[in-house]
Amino acid sequence: MGKSISRYLGQVDIRKSLVSLATGAGAIYLLYKAIRAGMKCQPPLCNNSPICIARECPGPGERALPQEAPAPEASTVGGPKGLAIERERHGRDSGEIRRLLNSLEVKQDEYARSMILHSITRCVYLLEAEASACTTDDITLVGYMLDDKDNSVKIQALNTLKAFSGIRKFRLKIQEHSIKVLELISTIWDTELHVAGLRLLNNLPLPDYVHPQLRRVMPALMEILQSDYILAQVQAIRLLSYLAQKNDLLYDILNCQVHSDFLNLFQSTQPGSLLFEVLVFAERLSEGRNAPHYRAVKWHYNEQSLHESLFGEDSRLADRLLALVIHPEEDVQIQACKVIVSLQCPQDLGVRSSSCQPSRSYF
Repeated sequence: MGKSISRYLGQVDIRKSLVSLATGAGAIYLLYKAIRAGMKCQPPLCNNSPICIARECPGPGERALPQEAPAPEASTVGGPKGLAIERERHGRDSGEIRRLLNSLEVKQDEYARSMILHSITRCVYLLEAEASACTTDDITLVGYMLDDKDNSVKIQALNTLKAFSGIRKFRLKIQEHSIKVLELISTIWDTELHVAGLRLLNNLPLPDYVHPQLRRVMPALMEILQSDYILAQVQAIRLLSYLAQKNDLLYDILNCQVHSDFLNLFQSTQPGSLLFEVLVFAERLSEGRNAPHYRAVKWHYNEQSLHESLFGEDSRLADRLLALVIHPEEDVQIQACKVIVSLQCPQDLGVRSSSCQPSRSYF
């Protein structure tokens, strides 16, 4: 009886081992088939869709390179191969930007237009020679996208124009869109659009014919400055600092209405990058209002104007500046001292006296 049980248990163990071996062999075979199928698999055919355009496809109807596979070297004969930036490095035109611009002319949905513009922006930064070979008609085509009903398309168009503005020959053409950009910034409350539009404007020399539009959008610029979005605030203050150096715009800036807590922008708790730009703005305003030609006119300001907030009799600007003299960041310290000096020593006093008048000092 005991031998029969032992023989039976031995047969059971053998059967279990065989089943395990069979299961393992089946799993290995399935894994082999999966690997073999993956090795034989080819990427999908390319077409004119935005996704294929954004990839490095040789052309419609051809296979895209697998993303994990290294790009082959540029061929000495036939069509271009490999990365577009690598082809440009070898002195060959990849045609990437031209293909993207051509696809932009075709009727696309909002997402496709936005994606194509984003790809153009990337290529302009990476493929300098190809970008320089574009024409003013291409700039006009991108400018048309500023009238798109979708905000994401407008934002990408602004970014593309910003990329092209780095090429000198396109700056005059891009300047023609300045008024449109100012209109977008002042009529659409979208932080990403504000950042994109202001970055573009800060990268361009604004012509005098834009000044009337600048006067109209000054309240909007001041609202962006007093918002809670740091990137938009920094770009807005940079533009305002630039405009503060224009004699015909200085009064419009100083008389612009601001919130009662405007001086919170000078608090030491603000980010250092914003504090520095705000102090540069204050210094330029101080220098501008103390210039002889500006002081020769008796100006009248609103009670809630920027002038009254910064330079009025009840202003607490001096207290904020003194607190910033011991700011942890050296750039902020130095700039705070520059504002203090500009407040104590108006430019025209140097002609009449070698020292500043203590009775008119803020400190």
